[in-house]
Amino acid sequence: MKAGAAKVVLGVGILMLALLLSEPLRAQVADATLSGTITDSSGAFVPNVRISVKNLDTGQSAATQSNSAGLYVLPKLAPGEYEVTISADGLGTKVARMTLTPGATLTMNAALAAPQAQPQTPGEKLPNAPSSSKAEPSLQDLGFPPDQIQGNAKEQALLDKRTHMLKVHQRLGLITTIPLIATVVTSIGAGGKNTSNTDRNVHMVLGAVAGDLYFMTAYYAIRAPRVPGTPTRGPIRFHKAMAWIHGPGMILSPILGAMAYSQRNNGEKVHGIAAAHGPVAIVTAGAFAAALLSVSVKF
Repeated sequence: MKAGAAKVVLGVGILMLALLLSEPLRAQVADATLSGTITDSSGAFVPNVRISVKNLDTGQSAATQSNSAGLYVLPKLAPGEYEVTISADGLGTKVARMTLTPGATLTMNAALAAPQAQPQTPGEKLPNAPSSSKAEPSLQDLGFPPDQIQGNAKEQALLDKRTHMLKVHQRLGLITTIPLIATVVTSIGAGGKNTSNTDRNVHMVLGAVAGDLYFMTAYYAIRAPRVPGTPTRGPIRFHKAMAWIHGPGMILSPILGAMAYSQRNNGEKVHGIAAAHGPVAIVTAGAFAAALLSVSVKF
């Protein structure tokens, strides 16, 4: 591999690693949208109702208000389990839990009614004592049919497994960059004019470590279950497209490298298809870097 080309790959690799360390990888799942209409007990639309959601996994919150037609929309919500709070002055508050799946657009309508005063028996409670807590409304109370609730539970189980495996995939991908960059750096000594057997051995060992970690990383991406109906788009589509380049490259590079290693050890000049080891390695490393950057930097 030529020193100039190796330096270019090294620079790209260092930049990639710095970006990855400064900004966590984004989850490879599509955002969800929650919307609905708020009415009162008579069926009339209620404006200015406060709707807030809290992701129980990440703690992140979002809020909005219903418009004059009682309609509200909460877009760009990360998939997961949410606590939904709907409240309006004089009409009380409703709280429920629900699951948002990747790319889903769910409708949650709610009817608010003024709380009714509960009669007290003598000596039951003091005027300022807190009232007894009530159970949270279920999704059925908020208008979700049973079949939709069951479907959400099944999809949530797939989402949980997919999210876990993709997180492992992302962490391993980040770790793989370390021996991959080291392999590129040592290729300068392994393929130069003043190459030594030690240089070649170090380069080969680092390449083997990078390859093993790469295929472990690929396993978690391939085996992660798919959530039906979830489209692949944007950076994720590009990320997958790059896999068709760096995947075959990670298979071909060690084969060509072994051939080049054998020729060098026999005192021969690298020739034949083994001479393609350098260019194939450069393209592979570049595609791998582009794939990682595509899900690390928001363009």
